[in-house]
Amino acid sequence: MNSIEMILTAIVSFLATLIFLPVFINYAHKKKQGQMIREEGPKWHEKKSGTPTMGGFVFNIAILVTAIIIPAIYGQLSARLLVLDFILLLYGILGFWDDSIKLWKKQNEGLKAWQKLLGQIVGGLIFTVVYWHERLPLALHFFGNEINIGFLFVFFVIFWLVGFSNAVNLTDGIDGLVAGQAIIAFGTYAVIAAVQSQDDVLIFCLAVIGALFAFLLFNHKPAKIFMGDMGSLALGGALAAVSILLHHELSLLVIGIIFVIETASVMLQVASFKLTGKRIFKMSPIHHHFELSGWSEWRIDITFWLIGLGAGILSLIVIL
Repeated sequence: MNSIEMILTAIVSFLATLIFLPVFINYAHKKKQGQMIREEGPKWHEKKSGTPTMGGFVFNIAILVTAIIIPAIYGQLSARLLVLDFILLLYGILGFWDDSIKLWKKQNEGLKAWQKLLGQIVGGLIFTVVYWHERLPLALHFFGNEINIGFLFVFFVIFWLVGFSNAVNLTDGIDGLVAGQAIIAFGTYAVIAAVQSQDDVLIFCLAVIGALFAFLLFNHKPAKIFMGDMGSLALGGALAAVSILLHHELSLLVIGIIFVIETASVMLQVASFKLTGKRIFKMSPIHHHFELSGWSEWRIDITFWLIGLGAGILSLIVIL
């Protein structure tokens, strides 16, 4: 893959998001379609109520269009690229459905847990079928070590896609956090894809990075728009799928360390409260704990991004 194609991919998705996001924001304001803020959240988040959401609709479309048109022009449209597009689309639709219910009913509760889980599992099964069709190894890889797990790989794929789509969704609680962290994670995998000459996966990663850079211009504090579940579920599922296709599945535990920590904080909080009646954190996910400890959203963002960046660089050093 030449440098012109790489730059073109990132620029197209960036410009598409940059041009259409303001239109989407204006439309949402006219229709008075804004985010409903959780009552149990930090009190100062109440001022964010009414901020347009579902920004994932714009950047998902930008990613999909870019990741189809550019590789089609250069003759690099493959089954692996298409299944990445499919995961982004399916998980985005689940998020769209979830966000739409919240907007229509003017509440912060959308899809029922089993409905969302069922859709995520279906996506995992379809991804596995394409994976088998491409005759890719049914093994887990962790920094050079390979563990062949045979048919159990199906369950791993489902667990990985469901787990990380929900992990990214949990992390999306303050302005800019997920967008910045996702740029770092997809950027890390873009380097790995380039080294492995997996141009189809590289194209997808670059399309995501370009779109998210444009989205972050509107999503950093004070956010003019939120990505919603349509964005976070799609990004999480796609990130897990990318790690599998690059045969560095378990590296996502390091590259996506922020998503892992955020999810672990919720699990620990719930377990502690149920077992002892006491909470470990002031509030979970853990970014809210730091908010309640007096940290600004910008301080949390920058700290978490730096941790994610350090984890990504460390992963590249070990892997490459």
